[in-house]
This record gives sequence, C-alpha cells and structure tokens, in this order.
Amino acid sequence: MKSITSYLSIIALIFALSIGFGCDNAQKRQSAEGEKAAAKRVHISIGTAPTGGAFFIVGGAIAAVVADNTSETGWEVTAESTKGTQENIRRLVSGELEFALANAAISYFAVRGEGTWKTEHPIRAVMTLAPNVGLFITAESSGIRKIQDFSGKRIVVGPAGAGFEYFLEPILSAHGITYEDFSPLNSTYTGAKDLLADGSAAAAFMGGAIPTPAVIQASTSQDIFFIPFDEAAKQSLFEKYPFFNAITIPADSYKGQTEPFASMNVGSMHLITAETVDESTVYEFTKTLYTHRAEVVKIHKAGKAINPTNIVKNVGTPFHPGAIRFYREIGIWNE
Repeated sequence: MKSITSYLSIIALIFALSIGFGCDNAQKRQSAEGEKAAAKRVHISIGTAPTGGAFFIVGGAIAAVVADNTSETGWEVTAESTKGTQENIRRLVSGELEFALANAAISYFAVRGEGTWKTEHPIRAVMTLAPNVGLFITAESSGIRKIQDFSGKRIVVGPAGAGFEYFLEPILSAHGITYEDFSPLNSTYTGAKDLLADGSAAAAFMGGAIPTPAVIQASTSQDIFFIPFDEAAKQSLFEKYPFFNAITIPADSYKGQTEPFASMNVGSMHLITAETVDESTVYEFTKTLYTHRAEVVKIHKAGKAINPTNIVKNVGTPFHPGAIRFYREIGIWNE
C-alpha cells in the first residue's frame, strides 16, 4: 500500500510541475508576443501649426485618417500643434517629427538654404495640398489703389515668425518696393481686420482658402477694396518661382466683390518629410492617405486637393522616393 501511495505522490508532483512549466511557458510566450507587438508599434507625429488655422485642422484630419487605416502597420499616428512651417522644418530635420504641413514658399527657400536659412535643410515633399490664395485689402476710403501706394504707410504683413516674408518679399520686389518703404505691422488675420477697421493700418495681407473668414468679416464690417496685382509683376513671379501661380477669386465670394479678382497662389500647403525617413514608411503613409482621401474631405474641404492632378504638382521641393514610388505605381507621376 505504501508503494502505491508513493507512486501516486510522484504522479501528482509531476502533474503539478507540468502545469507550472506550462503556465510559465505560456507567460513567456505572451511576454514575447507583447514585446514583439511593442517593437512593431511605431509612433508617427505630424507637425501642424497653432490651433485655429487650417493647418491644424487638416493635419489632425490626416493623422486621424492614417491612424484609422493602418492596423497592419501598427502605427500610432498623432497630430501636434506647432508654431508652423519654420518650426516644422527644423524639427523634421532634427528627427523630432516624421511628417509635417508647410507652406511651399517657405520650404522652397529652406531646402536651398536661402533667405534666412543659413544651411540647406534636407526636406522632401510627400504631396501638394490646397492652395494659399493671397491678396491685399484696404478700406475703400483709404485711397490706396495699387501696391506701390504702400510707401510711407502702415501695412499688416502677417503674424510675427510665421515666415510670410518668404512670399511677400518677392511679391513686393516684383512691384518695385520693399519692407523698407513702409511700416510693417505683425498681426493675425483677425487682428488685421480690426486694425483696418479703426484706421491703425492702411492695408493688410490676407491668405488662405476661398473664402477666407477674415476677409468675409472685413467686407461685412466695412467697404473694402481688393488691391490688384500688376500683371507683369505676376508673370515675373510665375517664371521665377514654382510655388506661385494664378488663381481667380470668383465674383461674389465676398460682400461687395461683384467681379472676379485675379489673385495668386502664394505657396500651397504641402505635406513634407525629412530626406532621411525610410522609403517604406513614406510609401505606406502616402498610399494610406491617398486611398482614404475621401475621409479627409469629410473633416475639411481642403482634402479635395488630394487628387491625382494636384498632389504631384512641383512647388519647388524635391519629392521623397517613397512618395514617388507610390505615384509611379498608380500611374500619376510625371517623369
């Protein structure tokens, strides 16, 4: 009887040990799978701009759409509020961001190391997005009828540090004047509208999608005049810089604007990345965003610019090989 009891005890011990080993092995497998999944997860951050503007909203839409459609890649995609294009470019180059929105005019000079950019910044385009339709407005009663009339007056040239000088200086130069000829005022579009209303500024630059909210507000609160661009000046800009092109603001886009206005795209919004970001990441990101572009439109109408004709437009920044690979694959890349 004693031998049988001993035998059963040994069997029980082996069974208990086997369960223990099984649990231990299962835990090890789960741990290994967890580590593998964690290793597979990649955080992708998209730089946008301060809250309240189109860059912030569109960047958030892009992040949300890509995040919702990359289950196989395991990406964690988020949009980050920044100070705008100049900060985005610097942080892309330093590796703090993977993608960012930027104004094509500023990118043009950054990638070449021109203007206030002391060195060439190795950024690359992923896709060209919505145009930035620019114009100068003034009170109808101001007497200003052309850009050359700015001399000696106070003119709003955009928020400080936003980089508007990268497209405004060429525009002014083409019209024969510089920042030295007038008193530049830094202000947001909303602030510019108020400065025009109380006479603190003689004219102001406005830009963005059509219609631009600040121009709507300005034209509603007072009679405004759209200061025309000189045709010869526009042509010289189109020939010299790829980020400028003609755009017409349809009649009745703003109160009192009964005729179409010949304006300009002064630097499209575009999606950029660093030259060093690997090709497969940019390829997958581009493919996912393009494939699900209709979801971006539901969040912001600027998503309509993600179309076969527009996204491959050359605005002066070389495209990343990963984006080119996808565009070739779907037959829209112009060699």
